[in-house]
Amino acid sequence: MHSEYSVTDGLVRIDDAVKTAKADGMPALALTDAGNVFGMIKFYTAARAAGVKPIIGVDCWIQNDSDREKPYRALLLCSSRAGYLRLCELLSRAWLTNQHRARAEFALDWFRERGTEGLIVLSGFAAGDVGHALAGGNAAAAEKLAAAWAKLFPGRYYLEVQRAGAPNTEKLVGATLALAAKLKLPVVATHPVQFTERDDFKGHEARVCISQGYVLGDQRRPKLFTQEQYFKTQEEMALLFADVPQALENAVEIARRCNLEIELGKSRLPAFPTPKGVTLDAFLAKEAEAGLIRRFEKLSLEEKDKPRYRDRLAFEIKTIAQMGYAGYFLIVADFINWAKSNGVPVGPGRGSGAGSLVAYSLGITDLDPIRYDLLFERFLNPERVSMPDFDIDFCQDGRDRVIDYVRNKYGADSVSQIATFGTMAARAVVRDAGRVLDLGYNFCDQIAKLIPFQPGKLITLADAREMEPLLAEREQKEDEVRDLLELGEKLEGLTRNVGMHAGGVLIAPGKLTDFCPLYAAEGTTHVISQLDKDDVEKIGLVKFDFLGLTTLTVLDWAERYVREMGEKDFSIEALPLDDKLTYAVLASGNATGVFQFESRGMRDLLKQAPPARFEDVIALVALYRPGPMELIPDYVACKQGKKRIDYVDPRLETILSPTYGIMVYQEQVMQIAQVIGGYSLGAADLLRRAMGKKLPEEMAKQRDI
Repeated sequence: MHSEYSVTDGLVRIDDAVKTAKADGMPALALTDAGNVFGMIKFYTAARAAGVKPIIGVDCWIQNDSDREKPYRALLLCSSRAGYLRLCELLSRAWLTNQHRARAEFALDWFRERGTEGLIVLSGFAAGDVGHALAGGNAAAAEKLAAAWAKLFPGRYYLEVQRAGAPNTEKLVGATLALAAKLKLPVVATHPVQFTERDDFKGHEARVCISQGYVLGDQRRPKLFTQEQYFKTQEEMALLFADVPQALENAVEIARRCNLEIELGKSRLPAFPTPKGVTLDAFLAKEAEAGLIRRFEKLSLEEKDKPRYRDRLAFEIKTIAQMGYAGYFLIVADFINWAKSNGVPVGPGRGSGAGSLVAYSLGITDLDPIRYDLLFERFLNPERVSMPDFDIDFCQDGRDRVIDYVRNKYGADSVSQIATFGTMAARAVVRDAGRVLDLGYNFCDQIAKLIPFQPGKLITLADAREMEPLLAEREQKEDEVRDLLELGEKLEGLTRNVGMHAGGVLIAPGKLTDFCPLYAAEGTTHVISQLDKDDVEKIGLVKFDFLGLTTLTVLDWAERYVREMGEKDFSIEALPLDDKLTYAVLASGNATGVFQFESRGMRDLLKQAPPARFEDVIALVALYRPGPMELIPDYVACKQGKKRIDYVDPRLETILSPTYGIMVYQEQVMQIAQVIGGYSLGAADLLRRAMGKKLPEEMAKQRDI
C-alpha cells in the first residue's frame, strides 16, 4: 500500500485506510510507502487505536547494475525490532549515499554485508528482478535470482503474485507459480493499493501527473497504474485468488510473523558529560546557584529581595530533577553559552521558557522572570508531564556554526534536522489540478483568487464555497469550475513535498538510525529525519530549536558599527529600558526592522496605543495575534482613559492593572485561577492549556472546579 507519503504517487490517507481495514474486519494491515517510512508513526498509532495490527515495511528500489534507469522493486517488511533497525540503516544509507534520479536505491551487496535478520522480503512481482526475468522468458535467470534472494533471506523470501489489471498478468502469475514449485519457495498474493475507493482513480492519476509534469489528457504519458489498484476487501481478494488458496494463506502467515513493537512516549536525552562522581541533578543545582550569584551582581537588588529569588530557584531545581530534565537544561545552556562566547548573537528568550529562573541563571535566557511576573509552571508543570521546549533564536549568519558545534560534541551520526511535509492547500491545489486538466492559466488563477486568504488560518475548498458566494455560483453554472473543484477536493491536504523544519534539531543518545531512518533531498547535504517533529517526539527523540533570526544579525552589525564610531564600550544589554526618545519613535509607528513590530497592522496599533514603558511594548506584542486581537479596542480605550477600568472582583486589580484591566497574558489566566478559583499553579496551567487548545470537554471539567 502506497499512502500519500509516497509523495510521487499514492492517494491513500492513513486514517481512511485504517477505517477501511477495520470496517472489513481485517486483522492486520501493512503500510509500505515508496522508499520511506514518513507516515509510519501516524499509521502505527491509528491502526493500534482501531484494533488493527500495524505492519511496517517499505517498497524499495533495488539497484539494477546493468541499467541504472530501470531499478527493480522488492517489498521489505519488519518482523521484529532487529528488522526495523536494519531497515533504518539500509534506508538511511540509500538516501544518503546511493540516490539516482531522486530514488534511494538499495544495492544487493548491502544485504550480504550486514545480514537480514528480522526482515521478510517479497519479490515485487512484475517490478522485481525475478518477475522481470520471467516476463522476458528467461526462466534460468529467474531461477538463479530467486535462489540468491532465498539464500540472503533464509525462510523469509516469498514470491509475490498480483492480479491488479496490468497486461500479461496471467502469464506472469503462471510462470511465478511454476518457479515457486520448482524451488520449493512460498508464494504470497498481494495487492498494490494506490487509492482507497475505485472512483479515486482519476484523482490518483492527477496526483501522478502533478509530480511528473504531465497533463491528464496526454495520450503519450506513461500509464503506470490501473483502475483496479483500490483498497480491495478480503472477499474481493479471496475471489481473485480462489485458484491459489495457499497464496492467500501466506498473506495471513506473514502478518502473524510481523511483530514489531514501537515504544512511544518515553523521552531519551543524549548523555551530558559531568565531572566524575557528580550527578546531573547536583551539577545543574551547582551551575544554577553560581549563575544566580552572577545575575545578582548585575541586578542591583536590595538584600531583602534576594530570598524570593533563592526560594524560586530551589523550587525550580527540585521540580526539574523530579521530572528528570536536568540533562535537557544543561545541554541547552552548553550550546547557548558556546554561541555567546564565540561571537554568535543569541536572542534574550521567547515563549514560555522565559518563565524559568534556572534558565535565566544558566544564561539560556536573559530575562528576569520575577521582575516580569513570568510563571515557571507555564513552562514545566509537574502535573502535566511533557518535554520542555525552549524557543531559541540565533543570528542567521551564525546558526550553522552552533549546529556544527553540537555535531562535533555529540557525534555527526547522532545529530540531524527534522522533516516537514508540505501539503496541497486550497489555492495551490486549484492551480495544480487546473494544470493537469489543461485549463488555461488565467482561468485557474481567477478561481484560485476567489478562495479567501486569512493569515494563520487554514481555509479549505469547502470553507471557500461558504465564504465566497461567487465561487459557489460559478461551480453551479460552469462545468469546468465543477470539474476543477471536484478534482481539487480529492487532492486537497495531501502531502506534496518533503522539506526541512525551520529550526528543529535532533540530538539522539547514540546513533539516530537506532530510532528512525534518515533522508536527504537529491543534491543537498542536509540530513533530516524521516519523521516529522510530532512523530520524532513520540518515538522519544528530543527536539532542540535553533531558529535563525535576521533581526539578531542586523542588531549585531549595528552594535559593531556604534563601537567602530568611537563608543568602544557600547553594548545593547546596557541600554536603559526607560529611554523617552525610543518610545517616541515607536509611538510614531516607525518600527521597520523591529522584531514583531514591522507589519502594517502592528504599526497602526503603536499609533493608537502609544507605548510609554516597556510593559506597554510587551502587552502590544501579546495582543496582536489571533485570539486576543478582539480585545485591542477595549485595551486602547482603557489605556487612553476613554473607558472606565472595571474589575469584576477587587482581587483582580493587582493582576490586571499593568494591562489596564484587560486579560492579555496566559500568566494572568493562571494567576486568576489561583487567586479566585483556589487552583495550584500546576492545575491552573492545565486550565490555560484547555483554553488555548479550545477543548470543550476539558473546559466543562474545569467549569465544575
